Amino acid sequence: MSKIKGIFFCLAILAIFLSPISGANNWSMFQENVQHTGFLQEAGNFVSNLWIFNMESPIKSSPAIQGNVIYIVSENGLLKAIDMETGTENWQYLFGGNVVASPVIENNSLFVGSTDGFMYSYDIEKKAISWKFNVSKPVESTVTINDGIMYFGADNGIIYALNIEDGSKVWESHIGGEVKSSPLIVNDTIYVGSTNGLIVAINSADGKQIWNFTAGDEILTSPAYANQKIFLGSLDGTFYSLNITDGSLVWKYDMGDKVNSSASIDLRNYNVFIGSDSGNLTCLDLRDGTFKWSFKAGDAVRSTPAIYDDKVAFGANDGTAYVLNKYTGNLEFSYNPGTILFNAPITSSPVVYGESLFFAGNDGYLYSLNGKNFNTPTSVFAYYTITIAIAILITIIASVIIIKRKY
Repeated sequence: MSKIKGIFFCLAILAIFLSPISGANNWSMFQENVQHTGFLQEAGNFVSNLWIFNMESPIKSSPAIQGNVIYIVSENGLLKAIDMETGTENWQYLFGGNVVASPVIENNSLFVGSTDGFMYSYDIEKKAISWKFNVSKPVESTVTINDGIMYFGADNGIIYALNIEDGSKVWESHIGGEVKSSPLIVNDTIYVGSTNGLIVAINSADGKQIWNFTAGDEILTSPAYANQKIFLGSLDGTFYSLNITDGSLVWKYDMGDKVNSSASIDLRNYNVFIGSDSGNLTCLDLRDGTFKWSFKAGDAVRSTPAIYDDKVAFGANDGTAYVLNKYTGNLEFSYNPGTILFNAPITSSPVVYGESLFFAGNDGYLYSLNGKNFNTPTSVFAYYTITIAIAILITIIASVIIIKRKY
């Protein structure tokens, strides 16, 4: 019996060593998962250094994380793989055209669309293009992947389903307008919005439409899912909750201005978080749309929130990254790398890995912050501000001296 116990003990120890190191979940896709909840279930204990990284042009897409590497694409199509701990570059690749869609990683492949009309599959191990698919119109929709099939939209109003292995087309579905929304997949149904105001449900097997709902204006945002409902906003200033089975309206909420921010969901507390051009990040009860709280940022909120622990993080067009208490909406932390003088909008959605929080802005920089203790790197713009302040001070002193000499 003692030998058997010894064997089980050894197996248990071996299992511990063979199991993945306790840390953080990957944030390998837009809003962290295929339900687009933006909620990291287990933050883990990983902590990166505080750093900033220059991407050389504005960043409008959101980063993707796999392992200890963060992948990000700037607007000029430059992809960079960055060591998350140190902020040093591992390698880079330049896509054709501009990129505003977010990269998505599946196994060793990174998928991203471009305004040059191609959907790209890039092998991050071989550091080479595996395949590319031509749709002849800009691709601004971020892909969603399920069971080896990727789904995305393009500015030609078509939803595509491709095999991720070779880029072969499974089907296409014409919904009209321009599709900038990232498709949501629940069970065997795709849900996506278009600039023609339609929210469409599509059979993932053959691309046939199941139902559609018409909003009052363009839909640029991506739907999120919870409790048999989808949630998304429109440029008509309304936030909608729809039944996934037939597209019937469950409830709606007037956001007071255009909604360019996709929703994030904390199902544990029945909270849905949504930003708007009114400058507010608003928390609603996802069951009935009851208002819970709202936080006023300095400008429009077009960044999609990220939820972790008891916090919700997002960026705003005032160039500030905010972290709020998700229960009360009280401000816990803010970071303005532009130091007011050099503010640039933060429309990219933040991502979380362990205790680290990553923001990217239209200033062209990626920032690594401590999302738990709220430690921040010193921005290059802080030095610019100090230099300008010193120059102004010297000018004032020189002017005073000149005036005194004259009189």
